Amino acid sequence: MKKTLFISTALFFASNVFAQTTQPLTVYTYDTFSADWSAGPKVKAGFEKQFPQCQLNYVAFDNSGTLFNRVRLDGKKIKADIVLGLDNYQIDEAKKLAIFEPNQVDLNKLDLPLKWDDRTFLPFDFAKYAFIYDKNKLSHPPKSLKELVERKDLKVLYQDPRTSSIGRGLLLWVNTLYPQAEAQNVWKTLSEHTVTITKGWTEAYGAFLKGEGDLVLSTNTSPIYHLLSEQKDNYMATDFSEGGILLVEVAAKVANRHNACADFFLDYLVSPEAQANIAKHNVMLPVIDSPIESHIDALKKHTQNSLILDTSKITGEQLKIWINQWQKALSK
Repeated sequence: MKKTLFISTALFFASNVFAQTTQPLTVYTYDTFSADWSAGPKVKAGFEKQFPQCQLNYVAFDNSGTLFNRVRLDGKKIKADIVLGLDNYQIDEAKKLAIFEPNQVDLNKLDLPLKWDDRTFLPFDFAKYAFIYDKNKLSHPPKSLKELVERKDLKVLYQDPRTSSIGRGLLLWVNTLYPQAEAQNVWKTLSEHTVTITKGWTEAYGAFLKGEGDLVLSTNTSPIYHLLSEQKDNYMATDFSEGGILLVEVAAKVANRHNACADFFLDYLVSPEAQANIAKHNVMLPVIDSPIESHIDALKKHTQNSLILDTSKITGEQLKIWINQWQKALSK
């Protein structure tokens, strides 16, 4: 009788321990997503509430460039279940690593300015690259990229395309609009009134807010932050006549990790709840058709109806060539 009671008691405690065990989910991302004030903690809280069997842990890097470098360095030894924060211009190189596998998300949920059929890299937000300015200080902002490059009265701040996804946006923009033979002169001309080129977005935008430049490279969503968080309507985004370049941030599941929480997380990432938190706190546009906030909704509609330049054929090798050209232009 005592033996039977002992076995029953042991089984009871074992079943309770098993029921309370959570499955860790490791997500590599960039620090402005995982920061206390950003979308990451809110996404984590919402996800863990809906899937209490999963314990989400962020491993953050200082920008998307550093994040991708770490992923490349780790290769097949990567400890992450999910990589969140690469963008559409890193997908070509990311595929060559052969460390990601297709997700199970229904792509019919997506509502983007472009058709998305990639089964491995899942969009979770998007925006257009734009230059931000203070309308109270700059009464005649440039109407085109050509004007911005040629107007030497404008003090410009932008980011290094080797380390910043935002900086890479300007590289794409210039080389999509100008023939390669002309691009080098564009960089030289722009350098004559560029205040500084920073490693990442935070440094450049911080310098702009301190008044060190007239325009800073960012995304067209930046004014939304000032409007919703600071109740300031003086910050504006350029909308150049030649058209703009789209930035789409993606998440991908690491292959052979056999973690069911990874599939749950990717599906949750494009839910209305997660998308609202990402749009408001990561200050980007939602990838699904779901009302979030009037200013965000209006900007998404405007972006979807605006002129988007086709960058679908740009490869990782092409980007390397353009970066080398940019470096040579600035060194002369």
